[in-house]
Amino acid sequence: MINGEPFIGMQFYPNKVVQALTDTLSGVVWSEEHHMHHLPNTPENLTAIFRTFRGVGWVNGKYFFRNRPVRPDAEPVDMSALRKPKPIQAGRVACPDEYIALLETKRYSINTAKTYITQFTDFINHFPGKPLREIDELDIRAYSRHLVQEGKSASLQNQAINAIKFYFEQVLNMPQRFYEIERPRKEQSLPDVLSTEEVASMITRTENVKHKAILVTLYSCGLRLSELLDLKLTDLKRDRNLVLVRQGKGKKDRNTVLGKKTIAILDSYIEQYHPKEYVFEGQDGGRYSVKSVQNVVQQSAARAGIKEKVSPHTLRHSFATHSLEAGTDLRYIQTALGHSSPKTTEIYAHVSTKSLSGIVSPLENLDIE
Repeated sequence: MINGEPFIGMQFYPNKVVQALTDTLSGVVWSEEHHMHHLPNTPENLTAIFRTFRGVGWVNGKYFFRNRPVRPDAEPVDMSALRKPKPIQAGRVACPDEYIALLETKRYSINTAKTYITQFTDFINHFPGKPLREIDELDIRAYSRHLVQEGKSASLQNQAINAIKFYFEQVLNMPQRFYEIERPRKEQSLPDVLSTEEVASMITRTENVKHKAILVTLYSCGLRLSELLDLKLTDLKRDRNLVLVRQGKGKKDRNTVLGKKTIAILDSYIEQYHPKEYVFEGQDGGRYSVKSVQNVVQQSAARAGIKEKVSPHTLRHSFATHSLEAGTDLRYIQTALGHSSPKTTEIYAHVSTKSLSGIVSPLENLDIE
């Protein structure tokens, strides 16, 4: 923004060809203040830039195409339920409809949309009577400090900042004004992991074959709870010892391991319960419920005498850590878990105790009584 008017800024590494092509653009000007070339932000100029550099360089213009879906393969999402009027506290302002509309247009998931709407609604009501366009970086810093003082987590603080940025940069199509805001550091807590003996105890002390099959599938396949519930009978590839996980986190399909012991327990369960479509179904058919699986895991942990809280995700963490300790390559574990980044998987290297077992404390070499 220059003198209240939007411009297209152009930054690139020194290159004679790119510079020569830049000079051919109509209305382009060099700005000492911003240290970049710029020209008026119009559809014609944006088209001219892409036409001029086609076949010469890659143009990162993603912020100029606001209404594209966040993922090219994302399915349309109906957010009409989020627009239904709810009882609003006196003096409290609701989330702008254009905010929800753009979330829907860009095909954000329902869960992300709910989070953004909640966070942004809380934000705008923190500044009653102040026009949104007048809120600046100092206000947002103050709001972030307010969240800290309320004891909100770093994760929630980041969600709030992302929700705020979405309004100013996406809905209002303003420049990226808020990247200089100091982001809270994400807590680097290690995942809770069971020992192999504890997992074995949970399974062996569970007599109900359906409940045992649930525990075994969660642990041996490294599945998320939602992936377990979405698993269909046709996804069990017994001939290849694989499980096909459809549309996991990030809307990506992947394969994970299906061991012989897991197949045997699953076949025993299927023969007794006769599920029709999903591997695990409720009494009346359809997906098994989230609460039911959580109860199965918690009750099994209690029977095994485990005092710490155990969730379905604990079994997934345990699968990853135990696989790493057994010598499985981290890249294979990343694939099985469906992690898009190896950095996410690397956290299990910090949890594993195998690498520590070979370290001798320097105290052991001291001559002390």
